[in-house]
Amino acid sequence: MATNTPNLECRMYESKLPELDDAVMIQVKNIAESGAYVSLLEYNNIEGMILFSELSRRRIRSVSALIKVGRQEPVMVIRVDKDKGYIDLSKRRVSEEDIAVCEERYNKSKLVHSILRHVAETLSIDLEDLYINIGWPLYRKYGHAYEAFRLIVNDPDSILNSLTRDIKEVGPDGKEVTKLVPAVSDEIKDALLINIRRRMTLQPLKIQADIEMKCFQMDGVLHIKAAMRKAEAAGNEDCPVKMKLVAPPLYALTTQTLDKEQGILTLNNAIEACSAEIELHKGKVVVKEAPRAVSERDDQKFAKPVDENEEVSGEEEEDTGMGEIDFENAAIQD
Repeated sequence: MATNTPNLECRMYESKLPELDDAVMIQVKNIAESGAYVSLLEYNNIEGMILFSELSRRRIRSVSALIKVGRQEPVMVIRVDKDKGYIDLSKRRVSEEDIAVCEERYNKSKLVHSILRHVAETLSIDLEDLYINIGWPLYRKYGHAYEAFRLIVNDPDSILNSLTRDIKEVGPDGKEVTKLVPAVSDEIKDALLINIRRRMTLQPLKIQADIEMKCFQMDGVLHIKAAMRKAEAAGNEDCPVKMKLVAPPLYALTTQTLDKEQGILTLNNAIEACSAEIELHKGKVVVKEAPRAVSERDDQKFAKPVDENEEVSGEEEEDTGMGEIDFENAAIQD
């Protein structure tokens, strides 16, 4: 017996493909001889490619240190062939500002997508229909559907009742006519409101810890980056951990979560993993600020840009330099 299973797959935005110079969120699927094949998470996982020449502005010593299967990160769109569907991407051309904007947009879009998908699944309707009638019109009107959803929490009728759609009907004379009707039924409105209020009443907290990390061994830079990767690996889907250089030898570990206690616990675990790794190589971690929730004002203290040639990250290419390394001026030299 055949069943009508709703289609729960759909891109997040009305445009089927990204535009040139857009920063988009991707997930690495596999590494080939000439580059990495990735999925564009905001565009229903359509395929794109990052050539190895677009991984870094600096000489690449280890591809595996730059890009890993399963990793999610923002990249820049450098070519779109709309006829063939080919999308070429660049990691080296995306700026820190682009990354911040992309991550914020993606987090909002992911929440909107999750809410609409849950409504579609609950009511057994196609997800794309919800986007056509609700999601994309709200994107057009409010800049992002997330902003409309925030208003719906307290004032659902003024937002949802303004949405309409066209339907075709046959009139008394037998001719087809177009009729304007509400886009949101009472059933969809109720399901949508329940999900929006449940998911958006609480806002994610940013949890941050500050540490000093030093290692004076010959390959100390490599050991520090390995420790950073260990720290980031301690995160999970609900509490992803990021670790970045603030100013040598100070590093900031951050996560965003709805559960403050879980976020603090996750960062403590990340610090322990980082410490254990660097101590294997006679390095040391000192906690300067324990994990705590931070405000935007607190966050501005760490907004000072770091020169790209000086930045140390667990995601960057490996440096196999020999000899003594001055960690008080921790720059990775070309």
